Amino acid sequence: MRIRRRRRLIRAARKSFELRRIRNNTSAIRPRDVLLVATMRNECVRLPFFLKYYRDHGVSHFLIIDNGSSDDTVSYLSDQPDVSLWSTQAGYKASHFGIDWVNWLCRRYAHGHWTVVVDPDEFLVYPFCDTRPIPALTDWLDSSGIRSFSAMLLDVYPKGPINQHVYRAGDNPLDVSSWFDPGNYSIKRNWEYGNLWIQGGPRARIFFADRPEQAPALNKIPLVKWHRKYVYVSSTHMLLPRGLNQVYDEWGGEKASGVLLHAKFLNTFGDKAREELERGQHYAGSAEYRAYAEQGAQELWCKWSEKYINWRQLEILGLMSKGNWA
Repeated sequence: MRIRRRRRLIRAARKSFELRRIRNNTSAIRPRDVLLVATMRNECVRLPFFLKYYRDHGVSHFLIIDNGSSDDTVSYLSDQPDVSLWSTQAGYKASHFGIDWVNWLCRRYAHGHWTVVVDPDEFLVYPFCDTRPIPALTDWLDSSGIRSFSAMLLDVYPKGPINQHVYRAGDNPLDVSSWFDPGNYSIKRNWEYGNLWIQGGPRARIFFADRPEQAPALNKIPLVKWHRKYVYVSSTHMLLPRGLNQVYDEWGGEKASGVLLHAKFLNTFGDKAREELERGQHYAGSAEYRAYAEQGAQELWCKWSEKYINWRQLEILGLMSKGNWA
């Protein structure tokens, strides 16, 4: 595992030469700031609410990699004083799906900082998030000697066909897509890395109904007290050193955990799926996007769907836990 980690660090250093600095505001980062790192492409419509959400929850600085956007993503982010921005035209797939770039920025700028690593359609929900900012959570994690915090990816979707619910810049995507699957999840142990592997939800139910074992993984570790020797291995599903993946007690347990509300299924989804299928830059030959394109504009809602209310609802359903954080 040490050799794997070192190889990842070397890869990240090499891939750093693919990044062109657009705006560097990292001199404004203070020692206790919570940082956020993200890789994105053509996500300008999502950015106003995405940045507001994480600012409101205590993120102080954003480190963002733009991977060849053709919309206004770069110009919009360049005007944000709390954003440092890099751009690259290099292949997303060749960078281990962006993780090499993320690992480099984390190594260079996030050492010693609690760092959120998410996509622009992911919104972290954690215990007491309606009354406490992320720094309150990280203070408690520090006092408990915990270095990483898990969050299950929870797909949210509208009631009715996806393309009939229009999303506009600045809107809360949960006003459009607020339903989710309360059950329908499988869990198994990844013995090699020590993390849990979770699958299920509407993507398994609709797009991978005949091959659920190929459905996207829903286990994430999006919040880490970063050290320059850490690396993500596969998206944010797992890290090295291996101990960072011990985010649950045996088979779920009662360690504190959160949820990443995944607002992928907006009316922009069809065009995005076709674009990414054509680019062919995603995992397993873009099998996930091929499944989306084949199924078309589906209605993901079903009679078992539940409307999102708050984090307490998710805890009652067993999808997250406050553990012993009171």
